[in-house]
Amino acid sequence: MSDFTQRFIFDDTDVRGELVGLSGSYQQVLAKHDYPRPVAQLLGELLAAASLLVGTLKFDGLLILQVRSEGPVPLLMVECSSEGDVRGIARYEAERIADGDGLGQLMPEGVLAMTVDPTQGQRYQGIVPLEGATLAECLTSYFATSEQLATRFWLCADGLRARGLLLQQLPPDRLTDDEERAASWEHLVTLADTLQNEELLGLDNETVLHRLYHQETVRLFEPRGIRFRCSCSRERSAKALVSLGRADAELLLSEHNGRVEIDCQFCNERYGFDAADIAQLFAGGGSQQPSDTRH
Repeated sequence: MSDFTQRFIFDDTDVRGELVGLSGSYQQVLAKHDYPRPVAQLLGELLAAASLLVGTLKFDGLLILQVRSEGPVPLLMVECSSEGDVRGIARYEAERIADGDGLGQLMPEGVLAMTVDPTQGQRYQGIVPLEGATLAECLTSYFATSEQLATRFWLCADGLRARGLLLQQLPPDRLTDDEERAASWEHLVTLADTLQNEELLGLDNETVLHRLYHQETVRLFEPRGIRFRCSCSRERSAKALVSLGRADAELLLSEHNGRVEIDCQFCNERYGFDAADIAQLFAGGGSQQPSDTRH
């Protein structure tokens, strides 16, 4: 697999980790829009982060990461399902972006929101200020303030590949002394901080872990696939029209010369509905057939 997450644990301490590598799915996200390089890199890092986080959550549903600001990039948004389906989008003002811009220039005074939307159960959302020079630092800060979980992120992307590493402290089991736990955690984090972006982007998981933790006992589990998949559909677009009510849907028809088109912002797919389609929808006939769907 070219796109996957892979979990690992340390046998002698209470810390688990996750590695992610995205290639095909990342490039499919970028292919839908002509993003400037700094935006493509940020979006790749957020895709990697969402893929890592899904592995830490035992749930069926959707994880959504959103970063908003008043800067040249007002929005980054990534969704990752418990099945490993990812999609993402960015809003940006190209004329305000320079090639070497980082998070601080692109998204000043921003906020980070993480939403967990389970198939069953209550939706949860946490929002914190965007504090940190990188997305990895901001996500680490989010967990420190919102979740009280010792969690660290390392993220990088270059427009072709997005990679990430996560370390997370587990409840006391192998180490129950607070000082020993803290020392062990600090040791593992310090070693991970030596990892260069070039190494993370260019090396396989086994080599990364060996370089960092060859003196530790590490167990690496089977990889779990990630793929690009958009959840849009003609049926969902039809439901959106029905939710407007018949009068408003027919008003849209008249305002758009007898054809309503709904675009998916994530994948650029376009769903068209004409007068016959609208009549069929409100007659209870469903969204199948009539108008063509084009990209």
